[in-house]
Amino acid sequence: QVQLVESGGGSVQAGGSLRLSCVASGRINLYAMGWFRQAPGKEREFVAHISWSADNIDYADSVKGRFTISRDNAKNTVYLQMNNLKPEDTAVYYCAARHFHSSRRAKEYDYWGQGTQVTVSS
Repeated sequence: QVQLVESGGGSVQAGGSLRLSCVASGRINLYAMGWFRQAPGKEREFVAHISWSADNIDYADSVKGRFTISRDNAKNTVYLQMNNLKPEDTAVYYCAARHFHSSRRAKEYDYWGQGTQVTVSS
C-alpha cells in the first residue's frame, strides 16, 4: 500500500508559479505517477503523468508548455512545476500512483492523495 501526500498548493495571481510535491510513504520506483485536478462542479481531469523510469511523460493540452512533471525516486517524490498559471487552473490537485504503466485515465490509478488546493486570481 502506498500513501501519497501532496503539498505546495496556494493562492497566486495569474502569471505566477507554484511547485506541487507528492511524497509517497513507500518506494515508488515501480509506479507510474500522475497528477489530476478537479474544479468545483467539474469532473476530475488528467493533468500530467510520468512513467516509473521517467522515459514516458505526457501532458494535457491545456497545460502543455506551462507545467512540468518530474520525479525523484530516491526521495519517493513527484513534482509538478506550474508556470504562467491561469484562473482556469484553479482546482484541487491530486497525485496518484499505479503499477508500472502510466495512463491518462483516473480510474486506472490505484492510490490517491488527499489533494492540495490551487487558486489563481486574475
